[in-house]
Amino acid sequence: MSDFDDLLQANRGFADTFDLGGFDGKAHAGIALVTCMDSRIDPLRMLGLQHGDAKIFRNPGARVTPQALEALVLGVHLLNVQRILVVPHTRCAMASASEQDLRAKIGESAGVDASWQSFGVVTDQLDQLRQDVAKVRTHPLIGERAKVGGFLYDVDTGLLTQHA
Repeated sequence: MSDFDDLLQANRGFADTFDLGGFDGKAHAGIALVTCMDSRIDPLRMLGLQHGDAKIFRNPGARVTPQALEALVLGVHLLNVQRILVVPHTRCAMASASEQDLRAKIGESAGVDASWQSFGVVTDQLDQLRQDVAKVRTHPLIGERAKVGGFLYDVDTGLLTQHA
């Protein structure tokens, strides 16, 4: 028995009624979204989108990392992305703990020293959002090729508020 049998069984049920094939991999609504890995976020539904409409990049804190920029450049040039949303959220662990606190918690959980690990903690979420949006807007391979906005998602109401 595998540690993943329950998921493989669920996948077989999913595949039995699978009707999402045939897409070309492009963002049919022209949307790319950088958001947090938090499971309270349902990226497509929160924007009224469906399968195939958007490119979604998720990481802790919804940060515009070099990997996120790489995905956005590919999206803009090859996958029909015309609008980019950067969307962190309320009550995010990356914005509510210090780097030192996270290192201590992870070290305690792991039973080994985690003082060397970086977690990209955000001390001012709205300022960081504005900086991350600026990174996208000023990227030489994105620039004016896509509209870029920064939004905060409220995990308790489901509402987005634009901040950049």
